[in-house]
Amino acid sequence: MSEQAAASQTPADSLPRILLTGAQMLFVAFGALVLVPLLTGLDPSVALFTAGIGTLIFHSVTRVTVPVFLASSFAFIAPIQGSVASFGVSATLGGLMAAGMVYVIISQAVRLKGTAWLHRLLPPVVVGPVIMVIGLALAPVAVSMATGETSDHIDYGPAIFLSMVSLLVTLVLAVFGRGLLRLVPIMGGIVTGYALALLMGVVEFSPVRDAAWLAMPSFTAPSFHWAAILFMIPVAIAPAVEHIGDMVAIGSVTRKNYLEKPGLHRTLLGDGLATSAAALFGGPPNTTYSEVTGAVTLTRAFNPKIMVVAACIAILLAFVAKLGALLQTIPGPVMGGIMTLLFGSIAVVGMNILVRAGHSLTAPRNLVVVSLILVFGIGGMQFGGGQFTLQGVSLAALVGILLNWVLPGAEENE
Repeated sequence: MSEQAAASQTPADSLPRILLTGAQMLFVAFGALVLVPLLTGLDPSVALFTAGIGTLIFHSVTRVTVPVFLASSFAFIAPIQGSVASFGVSATLGGLMAAGMVYVIISQAVRLKGTAWLHRLLPPVVVGPVIMVIGLALAPVAVSMATGETSDHIDYGPAIFLSMVSLLVTLVLAVFGRGLLRLVPIMGGIVTGYALALLMGVVEFSPVRDAAWLAMPSFTAPSFHWAAILFMIPVAIAPAVEHIGDMVAIGSVTRKNYLEKPGLHRTLLGDGLATSAAALFGGPPNTTYSEVTGAVTLTRAFNPKIMVVAACIAILLAFVAKLGALLQTIPGPVMGGIMTLLFGSIAVVGMNILVRAGHSLTAPRNLVVVSLILVFGIGGMQFGGGQFTLQGVSLAALVGILLNWVLPGAEENE
């Protein structure tokens, strides 16, 4: 047996262990998976279903070679919230389907031309600020939820207490947790906040009592409107670029080069089709989960079939209606406290991209590009009207790409 083949054999290769490890991988992903629909107004049961379907699509495209699990993407939280407020849920889902097609187009361009063009079109000076806009544009929403402004039955005092305790537990687990605990900080924060809310008597259980044990998830069909599509398409750019980093990360864990086999074009295609399929059923966009990659590192469970098992379990759980109803009883302030950390961390990811690039941000060219992306994206600048409105992340990304294209190279300014 070759050294590479030996590396792929793990103690989790027997059927019972594959089933057990698959369930554990879903547990690791569960907190983040259901958080996105709970924050964006989508159905968590549908999100479970589409995470499972998306993961199966990804593995069918990549021929079950990469040990990754796909589920709700954090990068789309703020854009979905903004789009739902402006265009409604159905039109937002149409925009998300179009965003998935962006992945597909990029995958075919990568297959034909490689990745050099992608890095030229989207250098760190564009990608970094755009990701910061994604994180910061709707930061006030997180604060409103944390302080109870969006809750009908929780006043400021109990709300701020719940939100800050949930936040504290999440960050303590993220920073000081060891082993499996470090992989589930979001779930830890939610469980603690929920338990506290139960003790305070602010959890409304009527949705759980009214729900059946088994039922079809509340699937929602997409509709297509230019404004929502234009709003959502640029959001796909940053996660598509981040996808390359995810493939490198899991490859470094398993000691395989997934950019060559099955190939970046296949993994991008699988990710894009998974995102479009999720939107077709009414779920949030899918992305590869770093939490699960961390669990793979910890358990040395490199067999991709484990992720197929996790996907099948997610699909089965989607039909347990009482579980979906229970998730929707989580108080808004609990989610708000965790959102303050999530939105900030997304912005820090963008900041880190700029820092690691090592460019001088005070050089005139870079200063102009970064400044306009941030102010246009966060400040609410808007061009056009009606179906052809450009605003938010879409406007910020387009402005960044155009400025990067037309302005002289940084070396001419520094």
